[in-house]
Amino acid sequence: MSGETGRFVVHEHTTDAGVHWDLMLEMGEALGTYRLRQAPAKAAQGPIGAVKILDHTLKFLAYEGPVQKGAGSVRLIDMGRYQSGHRDSDLIELRLAGQILTGQYVLTHVGGDEWEFAAKSRFE
Repeated sequence: MSGETGRFVVHEHTTDAGVHWDLMLEMGEALGTYRLRQAPAKAAQGPIGAVKILDHTLKFLAYEGPVQKGAGSVRLIDMGRYQSGHRDSDLIELRLAGQILTGQYVLTHVGGDEWEFAAKSRFE
């Protein structure tokens, strides 16, 4: 597998409206961020919905605590390294080496800011 390498984290983000998870991938000086609608471990059972949101600063690689403007709080639930495989505007293949997310995964663009995150048995 070739491509970009870097660190990743997953935050459990609790708000008044409920819980979601933020998958953050180190991409240069920012963290490409995808809001997952279900716990990331569920990606092994099938695709889970994700939304591409604004990139975050690198401080979130280690941050836990309250979020600005009363938007809840975040807790780190996974961290590790990643390596990307094929990547274009509609597909990002990843090899993740974390505590929860370990193995091959894919982010697939389904329209607008909507993506799906799923485990993948192998990259083609």
